[in-house]
Amino acid sequence: MTYSFQMTSDWWRTAAIYQIYPRSFADANGDGMGDLAGITSRLDDLHELGIDAIWLSPFFTSPQRDAGYDVADYCDVDPRFGTLADFDAMLAEAHARGIRVIIDLVPNHSSDEHEWFQAALAAGPGSAERARYLFRDGRGPAGDEPPNNWDSVFGGPAWTRVVEADGTPGQWYLHLFDSSQPDFDWTNDEVREEFRGILRFWLDRGVDGFRVDVAHGMIKADGLPDYTPPADGGSMGGAAVTAGVPLEPEISSEPGDLAPYWGQDGVHEIYRDWRALLDTYPGERILAAEAWVDPLPRVANWVRPDEMHQAFNFAYLETPWDAAALRGVIDASLDAFGSVGAPSTWVLSNHDVVRHATRLSVTEANPQGHGLGPRSNGLPSYEPGLRRARAATTLMLALPGSAYLYQGEELGLPEVIDLPDEAREDPTWFRTNGERYGRDGCRVPIPWEADSPSYGFGPSEASWLPQPAQWRELARDRQRGVDGSTLELYRSLLRRRREHDLGSGAVEWLPGFRDDVLALRNGDVIAVANTGTEPVELPAGDVLVASEALTGRSLPGDATAWLRA
Repeated sequence: MTYSFQMTSDWWRTAAIYQIYPRSFADANGDGMGDLAGITSRLDDLHELGIDAIWLSPFFTSPQRDAGYDVADYCDVDPRFGTLADFDAMLAEAHARGIRVIIDLVPNHSSDEHEWFQAALAAGPGSAERARYLFRDGRGPAGDEPPNNWDSVFGGPAWTRVVEADGTPGQWYLHLFDSSQPDFDWTNDEVREEFRGILRFWLDRGVDGFRVDVAHGMIKADGLPDYTPPADGGSMGGAAVTAGVPLEPEISSEPGDLAPYWGQDGVHEIYRDWRALLDTYPGERILAAEAWVDPLPRVANWVRPDEMHQAFNFAYLETPWDAAALRGVIDASLDAFGSVGAPSTWVLSNHDVVRHATRLSVTEANPQGHGLGPRSNGLPSYEPGLRRARAATTLMLALPGSAYLYQGEELGLPEVIDLPDEAREDPTWFRTNGERYGRDGCRVPIPWEADSPSYGFGPSEASWLPQPAQWRELARDRQRGVDGSTLELYRSLLRRRREHDLGSGAVEWLPGFRDDVLALRNGDVIAVANTGTEPVELPAGDVLVASEALTGRSLPGDATAWLRA
């Protein structure tokens, strides 16, 4: 295959990478669910946007209990999304446009419909088949209590008891997520070899890398000791300790240490093995870690020179729209990742968090994974949230390193809060009996054409989650070519970012501004972000792009501008 881009260019250090959630991106056949052919049909729009690569959330064979993160066959395409031929066609068309393709890999757990787990259920206790997963005998005289007290990320217990072949209650299996997602035992050599084969399968087809789901999971502490997480922690957070409240003594007494199922040292051996495999392929194939661990120097362990190439910067994503907090996390990010020779990454939205056009103006705590809905507190109106989101993105894209964008943020899409209860599909909603809304609100199919069925998502009115009427005004065709639209802001930012080589630059903070203003120089560009309410006078230099209209050289509150230094 001939690519239209340079094959060995450290492209991942500066890339703008666009996340596609296939169920919600584009539907080619009208069944209400996005598919691979739909992605192919919209590649010209992504090329026009100016991104360097796409990352696809899972499209593998799956019962879709967790929107594809419950994989039944890692080496085939779910019929809902198409076929392997459709994938190959999409990959070829993306490469023809100079767009690299990263796919999701889900190594912590499989679907309970995976042939391995079905074999484990049939084989019984002590079998080689069960050794691929984390089966354990229960506690208590009759083994009717779970092996430990761990809770699922999605709510409820992290253990489910099976019924053995003879009809009696049997062992328990671990599932850090839904009960339909049993965790693999990564101390098992057969599991490790299986995933080497999965990596080769997709690398041989030409993919450019893998985003690794739950990259801080996989290895669990010896003995699987009891553990109770902080009540105010995010569902995926790796930091297990709040100040003055250490873990149980059998795990650790050091504040800041991790839960016994997150961030264990053994994961790094796995990624060194994978990196060695990827390095045998041409063209800079990459690994990107979803590692929810604190603090940033610990995240940097995932991107040491012989491990992964990138790790998502969730500390940045979770930082409020506050100048001092932003400067602190930018400095910490550049220091931590730079200390191991890796680029920092920057991200504001993805398929697991409240969209930043809403989140940056929420006034109440909203831990990752909880979501928003009609009964949530602190809900903002749309315009203030969008204004901050545009300013935050303009600041983010001025920073050196690699940036991730989530489908629809270039349209200014907010979180969809008023989904009817009967439409929700996130397992978090069901496992918490509606106490947490989960992630459906950021996964609603996106709008392409204001006056088409399903706003251009597909050729019919069908949409697996209902789309709000607001989508009409935010559709891509309503924004294309319109000065001041969010789409044109993103196009301008990405074009200028490339022209001024901001991804490979460095941050120099500029003095002389108020405490609620950030000003930095990156190469020949000055970025000024006003997180306050009062206007600030811009320094000398031609204005290249601004997130809001300027009056003379006055930058209003909740706005960011780039100037030629």
